[in-house]
Amino acid sequence: MKKITPMFWLQRQISWSLLFGLTSLLVSCSPENIPIGPTSLNSRYTEEQPTLSGNGRLLAFISTRNGTHQLLLYDLQQQTFLRTPRLNRPDTIVESPSLSYTGRYIAYITSDQGRPVVALYDRATQQSQILTPVYRGWVRNPNISPDGRYVVFETASRGQWDIEVLDRGPEIELDIPNGATITAPPP
Repeated sequence: MKKITPMFWLQRQISWSLLFGLTSLLVSCSPENIPIGPTSLNSRYTEEQPTLSGNGRLLAFISTRNGTHQLLLYDLQQQTFLRTPRLNRPDTIVESPSLSYTGRYIAYITSDQGRPVVALYDRATQQSQILTPVYRGWVRNPNISPDGRYVVFETASRGQWDIEVLDRGPEIELDIPNGATITAPPP
């Protein structure tokens, strides 16, 4: 008569549980469970530098999907990507996005003649403009105020990193929620 030792039986139970555990891990982590598609945030490409609009509705980030380095804008409520015509140009790198309150204005870093510059994209007019064309030093990390009037960034024009505040002026159209009142700043 053949005798089965408890140790052999225990080893068989461990091997079966290990097999089932690894199988369930592989199934749960399979690419089919990751929502990927034209309206999904997830992709198989690098996505970085996320920023939210002040009202929490829009998300801007840098992505390498579609084979190019681009700034994408995603509506979290509608769960769709928003078009940004004339923002992502070929052979131009876009970095460090920042959104105003409703996401009308996007401040970002781009290159102009090989040097980084701070640019601003207005979703209402679908136009970009360079805000720092005359800065001699390097610029980085722009951030736009919720109303879109002020843009702060770092500059190395004095040989060290300093903070600059750029006032776009009182005549610009502010990014404020519909029906909000505007109070004048104190003199």
